[in-house]
Amino acid sequence: MPLSLPRPSLPPVFRELLGLFSTCLITERRFALNSVEAYASDVTLFLSYLHSRGEESLDRLTLAEIYDFLEHCCEKKKPAKSTASRRISALKSFFDYLFRENRISSNPFLAIDLPKESHTLPRVLSEKEVQRLLTPPQKATPIAVRDHTMLTLLYATGLRVSELVTLPLAVINLDASFLRVLGKGSKERLIPFGDSTRDLVKGYIAGSRSLLLKGKNSPYLFISNRGSCMTRLRFWQITRKSALTAGITKDISPHMIRHSFATHLLNHGADLRAVQMMLGHTDITTTQIYTHVDNKRLKEIHHNFHPRG
Repeated sequence: MPLSLPRPSLPPVFRELLGLFSTCLITERRFALNSVEAYASDVTLFLSYLHSRGEESLDRLTLAEIYDFLEHCCEKKKPAKSTASRRISALKSFFDYLFRENRISSNPFLAIDLPKESHTLPRVLSEKEVQRLLTPPQKATPIAVRDHTMLTLLYATGLRVSELVTLPLAVINLDASFLRVLGKGSKERLIPFGDSTRDLVKGYIAGSRSLLLKGKNSPYLFISNRGSCMTRLRFWQITRKSALTAGITKDISPHMIRHSFATHLLNHGADLRAVQMMLGHTDITTTQIYTHVDNKRLKEIHHNFHPRG
């Protein structure tokens, strides 16, 4: 998937620095393309803001100008704390890169703290809701079978949606029932799946996928009716439509299915580190949030069923 960097009307020196920084993220820090694009977008926003104020040098940047920018972002549309954190992290990384490359004499973003995030629990589907969502379609058209297979594999493996829609056919081992996924930071992981999922994928490949290709070739496991890989937006639409058909009223997303995969594994006694490996989390503390979901469920059970709850 080609890198799609923003191409704003910036001074040549700003465009050059943005390009060098993006290359560093890919080649040295091994960022995934989606992360590079997000960081480049945040840096571009800041550089555009400076350019609009007539500033064309980054070595004279003051803390006042940084805080003015952050307030400007809030005035336009108050960002979520996660968005604000990512934006500041991107700019910290950008200016750290410039400092290491001797492009600036100091990094003013070292004095900027990340906003404290409220650790909200991830929203998940119940196991009964998942069962309804993964009910086979009444009319087994090639598109319907493809969509059903994608949702089933997503719940069976906990893939990120970006990983699912671009999943190469070559990485799925139907004999051993596992996927070899290249995730964030180009880190490879193996994810197993069950026999029923294997049979479903095998049937999709032999039947619906061949019909959708119409004699064409594609390296992707899941393809559109044009033979190309699907976009994340399109799969989000498919997920919403499938949920409505199943009578699920929650505001569902593919990421919620990933959350459900992790939560249901832990609810049934899975090892936390094994779940971390399957999700592709670098830090186990990221995975631990799903144990909080389980604790919340235990409190609800205690409250509902304890005679003196």
